[in-house]
Amino acid sequence: MGKKPLIMIANDDGYRAKGFYKLIELMRNIGEVVAISTEKPMSGQSHSITTQEPLRVYQADSDVDYKLYVCNGRPVDCVKIGYRFTDGRMPDLMVSGINHGSNASANVLYSGTMGAALEACLDGVNAIGFSLLDFSPNAIFNHVDCYVDAISRMVLKNGLPKGVCLNVNIPKISDNQINGIKICRQAKGRWNQTFEKRTDPFGRDYYWLTGEFIEEDFSDGTDIFALKNNYVSVVPTMCDMTDNASLQLLKEWKL
Repeated sequence: MGKKPLIMIANDDGYRAKGFYKLIELMRNIGEVVAISTEKPMSGQSHSITTQEPLRVYQADSDVDYKLYVCNGRPVDCVKIGYRFTDGRMPDLMVSGINHGSNASANVLYSGTMGAALEACLDGVNAIGFSLLDFSPNAIFNHVDCYVDAISRMVLKNGLPKGVCLNVNIPKISDNQINGIKICRQAKGRWNQTFEKRTDPFGRDYYWLTGEFIEEDFSDGTDIFALKNNYVSVVPTMCDMTDNASLQLLKEWKL
């Protein structure tokens, strides 16, 4: 290991995902890379961990200043066990993604991509979750390079406040050029979800989750607003969910 920064990479789309390999490519231009991916797609796993079965990890690739591991666990498992493969060093930066699909607004609560970034953040590691607003497995990532590189280098240079990571969302490729980067707050929104009842070939009923995302905040300054106006959104995100404004109110209840 040399003087290059050590960068850990995780994701939730599985080790074959295009976005994962794009992030590896970009991070190898910056530092030494230890990448550890879920074995299969694990979207929607949030901050869940594996507790009822053993974790298995195998090395899938290696090169100068680069190692790739695959884990049968969840994104947060990948971060937790990934420290075993960094030769005793804590990463200078942990990046997660590049996720196929948006993690803006309330999607951050469900995201395995952001779960991995938040886990590293809890461990005191500078962390970023990157997502592209394109769910297709064949999504095009050609336009993301300069934004991922610039944000990653800036975090390496300046660090992040303790307990804070970045949730970065990038518009999908289009005929319109991206207008730049916006520092944003998380927009209010929610999923209106239903369960569609279906019948399998054996005549047994099952339910399939469907739904639509309901936007509840259309104001300037949010990640949704930035993305709709073709900006890369950057939201400082933290695990502390305390609503400090409500502390005094609840104290007045004299429970």
